Amino acid sequence: MSSPDSQATKTTSTHLYTIVVLGASGDLAKKKTFPALFGLYKNNYLSHQTRIIGYARTKMDQATFEGHVSKYIKLKSDEDNAALKDFLKLCSYVSGQYDKDADFQNLEVRISEVEKTSGAEARLFYMALPPSVFIPVSESLKKNNYKEGKIIRLIVEKPFGMDLESSRKLARELGALFSEEEIYRIDHYLGKEMVKNLMILRFANAIFGSVWNRHSIDNVQITFKEKIGTEGRGGYFDEFGIIRDVMQNHLLQILTLVAMEPPVSLDAEDVRDEKVKVLRFISPIEKDDVLLGQYGKSEDGKELGYLDDKTVPKGSKTPTYAAATLFINNERWSGVPFVLKCGKALNQQKTEIRIQFKDVVGNLFKSLSRNEIVIRVQPGEAVYVKMMNKEPGLGMKTIISDLDLSYSSRFNDSVIPEAYESLILDALNGDHSNFVRDDELDAAWKIFTPILKTIDEGHIDPVTYPYGSRGPAGVTEFVAKYGYHRGSQEYVWPQHSEAGTGAAGKDQRASK
Repeated sequence: MSSPDSQATKTTSTHLYTIVVLGASGDLAKKKTFPALFGLYKNNYLSHQTRIIGYARTKMDQATFEGHVSKYIKLKSDEDNAALKDFLKLCSYVSGQYDKDADFQNLEVRISEVEKTSGAEARLFYMALPPSVFIPVSESLKKNNYKEGKIIRLIVEKPFGMDLESSRKLARELGALFSEEEIYRIDHYLGKEMVKNLMILRFANAIFGSVWNRHSIDNVQITFKEKIGTEGRGGYFDEFGIIRDVMQNHLLQILTLVAMEPPVSLDAEDVRDEKVKVLRFISPIEKDDVLLGQYGKSEDGKELGYLDDKTVPKGSKTPTYAAATLFINNERWSGVPFVLKCGKALNQQKTEIRIQFKDVVGNLFKSLSRNEIVIRVQPGEAVYVKMMNKEPGLGMKTIISDLDLSYSSRFNDSVIPEAYESLILDALNGDHSNFVRDDELDAAWKIFTPILKTIDEGHIDPVTYPYGSRGPAGVTEFVAKYGYHRGSQEYVWPQHSEAGTGAAGKDQRASK
């Protein structure tokens, strides 16, 4: 199996960087950031002159740091083992507090030392940190590590605030320190292969472009399902809830790419202009358009419920499942419901977009199911179109069939890069296309802040659902209320399409 980057013979970045990972001792850094940097290095997208410096409060010697960096890096060959040894030679560690100038001055000494040997003219600061320290760290960086004449890029992880007010405060404080051009607000879903493919599917195929509107499409569902619960992170999760954690960012970003108008060009600002326009046409979510759930114990009693986590406040109403319907009040989409659904501790893991078309006018046949375009984001990346077909034989019986593009079979000699690899490379190249702009963030919070206030005040009681189930009772009725038709015929997605998903081949319908 070849690497997706096997043709790469040099770094694609035009600048030589010093990369500083702040929060280097944390889970995000070891599970995502460092494996992504190694992937870029291994595939020649990161110059061998690059130097990577980890910074965090934890005291570690170099050997301990290297073990931390390596823990989640997957090695598949002797070449990978050799590449890791070389990669670790580029990495060093500095410990320090997040609010002490002296510690950041010590970091500056290390940066200056490595830049003397590498010749780097650019600095990338990756904040793998909780939002509570974004501003203190940004202030320290600007005061002690911002050098005129150097290219500066700052990657900020979500969540970007808790609501409209806190988001605007964060934007003001961050904007006073760094320019919008220097800031890269990362939402890793924008780096996923099928999400990046959405613009090509929409704007490079005439067969889709002509039907991508309210005249042909009845409803759109964007679904995120996770099998695990909060897994000991209940106290942290309880501050945010599933809407802030997944829906307001990941799913809403997917919605903008599904619904946007064609941009003037592929320039980052032209693309983001169209995404912002979509958000501005969406009214704040109404209470009647929301269904909330919270997982309890599994039916066999083996898995504990959310409230059984001792770090979760007693009687918490924080949702671990949410379904919300949004309407885009423009000419293309007026009247078409966009149903966003996300949840933890469910029966399977998947993220998909399901676009259901209207009924056939003047139906000649007894039993028809609606056409659907299904875009499977993860796992088992695929695009398939559900269509009616004649069942083979002497009769005229109809059967659901499909046009199936499953990556596991069509691109079986390719490896899909991790989202963080893709996005870090974009930042190194100065490409903002797949990052969130400040006005985009503002428009998104306007949609969700009113309903989040209602939820935070305890005015909506979540429906308890068993750990490992399909979600709270009422989900099927909820999506049906917004026009989703399940159809009378059973549909089987070909077995090869389910590679890596663990499913038995049946189409996982949006109502589940």
